[in-house]
Amino acid sequence: MAVKLDEIRAAADRVAASHELDVVDIEFAGTAKERTLRISLEKNAAGRKQLKADLAAAVAAGNPEHLPERLVEGKLSVEQLSGVTHEDCAAFSRDFGTLLDVEDLVPGGEYTLEVSSPGLDRRLSRPEDFRRFTGCLVKVRTIEPVRNNRHWQGRLVAGPESGSETVTIDLAAVKQNSKNRGAGVSTVEIALGNIERANLVPEI
Repeated sequence: MAVKLDEIRAAADRVAASHELDVVDIEFAGTAKERTLRISLEKNAAGRKQLKADLAAAVAAGNPEHLPERLVEGKLSVEQLSGVTHEDCAAFSRDFGTLLDVEDLVPGGEYTLEVSSPGLDRRLSRPEDFRRFTGCLVKVRTIEPVRNNRHWQGRLVAGPESGSETVTIDLAAVKQNSKNRGAGVSTVEIALGNIERANLVPEI
């Protein structure tokens, strides 16, 4: 019996909202005997706003010692921090696992539920993700080649705006391979519908 990811996503969104969290990504993988449902979470908009305020207060007070060094140096965007704790993941996992079983949303036997933060190399999938992380380094794989290439990496300089369904990547932000350099362009525009997978690239 097929797993309906749309129904699982809807259920995950409901449970996450009750814990003041947002679902970032859902993945169901594995064989019939070893199936894994992976959920990545972050604080919701209000929680992220509070996280920003707390971090700004720590910096303003001259007490940034407990903050990530890359954040203090400006190499890491506050938006890249999910704010999710181990306790958040455990509470969500308990409630969501119960709902999955009660509603039989993962039929067909045993499976493992894994819940975590999205990590600094988080996946981007929705238009709002690309708008939110404008200015960050990204890695994009397309469905159809763009300028004879399916793999692009650079700084996301423009997300999809009103009337636009493309993202723009500044290729000069990172060293490009010979194929990309041969394309002879400094930026590339990629249609949202042509993106197979996109992830943030941590700046170290």
